Amino acid sequence: MDDRKNKVPTVDSSLRHILRMPKECFECSGIVINGRRIKSMVFTTDLAIIKNCDADAVFAVYPFTPQQSISAAIINAAHVPVFCGVGGGTTKGLRTVSLAKDVECQGAMGVVLNAPVSDVNLLAVSRAVDIPVIITVVNDHTDIRARLRAGANILNVAGGPDTAEIVRGIRRSYPDVAIIASGGNKPDSIRKTIEAGANAITYTPPSTKELFSSMMAKYREM
Repeated sequence: MDDRKNKVPTVDSSLRHILRMPKECFECSGIVINGRRIKSMVFTTDLAIIKNCDADAVFAVYPFTPQQSISAAIINAAHVPVFCGVGGGTTKGLRTVSLAKDVECQGAMGVVLNAPVSDVNLLAVSRAVDIPVIITVVNDHTDIRARLRAGANILNVAGGPDTAEIVRGIRRSYPDVAIIASGGNKPDSIRKTIEAGANAITYTPPSTKELFSSMMAKYREM
């Protein structure tokens, strides 16, 4: 056998320092959306990190009311697909439908709704857009069947330390449902979540301060 077939050519920039996703993320199956396989998602709205990482996609969910100017900036800057948060907690009702339609027009690959959103609101969003609707699951009390009936295409499990167990429970009852799950930023937790049944992982990157610390340490030695 020709060993060259198993080698992947790698081309890097001499100036760019790329934030690499943990290799454990490659162990999951991924989710194929419109022909593109997504395994790793970087959980951030930091444009500098988005432009300098090797994640398959961006998971742009943040703790403020979703704004079109923010989603537009992220989608325009990213060189990979973006999944945008459109509310579901404090922001709900017709506003979530409007936001979902807006980010679809801006080029988002999917929309993400927060756990408190009602099934009626979820259904309205799913009927308004032609991109995947992702519903967040934060505990094992969620009525998964109702969420799927209301139009959810993908589940986003974000249960903190209980994430892997929640994923495992869902997978037992719904072997074919697409599951994204938070893996944190440690290899062990990522692998544990994948083994529980997650198809794709959201990775929490180091803060800008943490990324700068090693660089500044080298500068001080010069």
